[in-house]
Amino acid sequence: MVSIVGLGGFHLGFPELSEQESIRIIRTAIDSGIDFMDNSWDYNEGQSEIRMGKALRNGYRERIFLMTKIDGRDRESAAYQIEDSLGRLQTGYIDLLQFPEIIYLDDPERVFAEGGAIEAALEAKEVGKIRYIGFTGHKSPDIHLKMLDTAAAHHFRFDTVQMSLNMMDAHFESFERKVLPVLIEEEIGSSG
Repeated sequence: MVSIVGLGGFHLGFPELSEQESIRIIRTAIDSGIDFMDNSWDYNEGQSEIRMGKALRNGYRERIFLMTKIDGRDRESAAYQIEDSLGRLQTGYIDLLQFPEIIYLDDPERVFAEGGAIEAALEAKEVGKIRYIGFTGHKSPDIHLKMLDTAAAHHFRFDTVQMSLNMMDAHFESFERKVLPVLIEEEIGSSG
């Protein structure tokens, strides 16, 4: 269980925001009860993860659930990005690693291909560098379903799925109607 509100990391690496101000924002959020931190390997050329890593020193890391995303679709680039993120975030493990922006029809095959990114994620999980694995996307519920089907065909079950859930969702290409029932049935965590 995590707080209903999380802190996104994208804005924390903006050049116009000082590193000290970023650290203050993160620590104030944690001290106020927010315990879900969101980041990504490619936010602001790594500055968002670097700043979050500095903020999580002195016992703050132990108080939060840390999520980051990598965009590598092959094993080699994914493995590099996982290690890079661990170093930037100054942690020995990531609670949730997500494959972001699953928005193209061939993304599922790329992630699960021989030599695909899932291999790096599973290797990192096996040695304790990752606790959970998920994916995100905000384009098409059909691509989400394809990602879930591709995972199942490879005998893998995602821990979480992030998607677009909003008041307009029910009216066009609905994630709520197409994807959410599958996640509930398979007991996969979801967020929007």
